[in-house]
Amino acid sequence: MTARGEVVEVCISAQLGTGKKPVGQCEVRENYGLVGDAHADSEHHRQVCLLAQESIDKMAGRGLDVGPGSFAENITTRGIDLLAIPLGARVRVGEAVLEVTQKGKERHEDSPIYRKFGEVITWTEGIFARVLKGAVVKAGDTVEVLGEGE
Repeated sequence: MTARGEVVEVCISAQLGTGKKPVGQCEVRENYGLVGDAHADSEHHRQVCLLAQESIDKMAGRGLDVGPGSFAENITTRGIDLLAIPLGARVRVGEAVLEVTQKGKERHEDSPIYRKFGEVITWTEGIFARVLKGAVVKAGDTVEVLGEGE
């Protein structure tokens, strides 16, 4: 894995606490998140969730019927070690620029995703970010770490 990868899928959902649906592309709005996604919020530091396809594949290898969006991530990536990206780092996703604000998330076993799969991989392997520069993000876009302050 490197500091560069690609977008596998872009996903949104209309309701909180549910898996997301692949949409292929979506507008990512500055200081907001993905347009049409229930998790988008200008007051929140977790405007966008990223999860590696490699993490999803690991769960599929356990016999679960999962794919992009199953664990409520907005952007599914491939080929980049998301957990190696430091907090505060800036990441370009296509033409959008995100700032990593959190790694993982607190567990809450009343989650519909937890009840369905018995585990929510974003709790341990997902990263969260706020949007510094908006753009339309689509499957196939490059994901690269810019570093801090760029």
